[in-house]
Amino acid sequence: MTRVHIQDLSIRFGTHDVIKNLDLDVRSGEFLVLLGPSGCGKSTLLHTIAGLNPVSGGSIHIGEQDMTRAEPSQRGVGMVFQSYALYPTMTVKENLAFPLKMAKTPKAEREKRLAAAAEMLQLGPLLERRPGQLSGGQRQRVAIGRAVVREAKVLLLDEPLSNLDAKLRTDLRRELKTLHSRLGNTMIYVTHDQVEAMTLATRIVVMHQGVIQQVGTPAEVYDRPKNLRVAGFVGSPAINRIEGQVGEGGLFVSPALSLPLPKALASRPQGEVLTLAVRPENVRLGTDLPFAAEIQLVEPLGNQHVVWMNSDGSTLSAVLPGQPEVQDGARVSFGFDAAKTLWFDAEGHRIEA
Repeated sequence: MTRVHIQDLSIRFGTHDVIKNLDLDVRSGEFLVLLGPSGCGKSTLLHTIAGLNPVSGGSIHIGEQDMTRAEPSQRGVGMVFQSYALYPTMTVKENLAFPLKMAKTPKAEREKRLAAAAEMLQLGPLLERRPGQLSGGQRQRVAIGRAVVREAKVLLLDEPLSNLDAKLRTDLRRELKTLHSRLGNTMIYVTHDQVEAMTLATRIVVMHQGVIQQVGTPAEVYDRPKNLRVAGFVGSPAINRIEGQVGEGGLFVSPALSLPLPKALASRPQGEVLTLAVRPENVRLGTDLPFAAEIQLVEPLGNQHVVWMNSDGSTLSAVLPGQPEVQDGARVSFGFDAAKTLWFDAEGHRIEA
């Protein structure tokens, strides 16, 4: 197992700073997920760890060695790309063996590693097929296997599931989680899909415009986001956000609703802008609840429904189990547990309440 330590890293393409002064410590043996929207710098960071991009400043240590300017072949990492990158004229076995042949690994050792990877990834019946004869999921397993046979201590995965359909993504997520448990090596995984991040990660790194917004376990990122950017990106449907201000008597006042502020916030100056945020699953519908809204849409999702509401111009969502007894256009009462609310200041930073 190998630690990856990144310090004060800057990456510049021409005059554009993609990443600037980034610090990140990837623990040995963990499954770290880089999560963020397109263009946030997550793939650039991964490719730089692999040695595919030049470094403008800072350092990258893999294990105890400074690999900042080392060649990709010297870094001891395995890379899995979104596009599979398999040789179409080679069989699965030949694709798996190719990096070992290039490294001049003895034949007996090659066969041993191939057999182990094929068994681990259930590729045994496919070894004599060519990529054109494989499904998308099978091809991605071969691409992962090609990284595994190198016995790389660090595996870098760049959106490896994004070209697959929903069921295959679910299946391969489970296989990747199992693979990590078996191998125990360090994995760094790039995705824009929060479901992948939440289900796979030991820790999640949320990025925006080349800057790390938060590093934490899936539960920490979801339940205690550091800022509104993280809160809004993680979670589906997105977290409900109600902007208002501190009113008289320690109240939070907005067009949609008014309620007493938590004790920790009650002494904040009158007129200060605050944002109340609450996850859709923490919104309740019923009778004798304090707030009113009109149902705009009910989205059935099998074992649960998403109810979209309008409360004096604010669009809110609630995730309800089973079949809710509400219809489009109906007036409803709603509320939420004060202990489940999050509060943010005018700059979008979370306030401890």
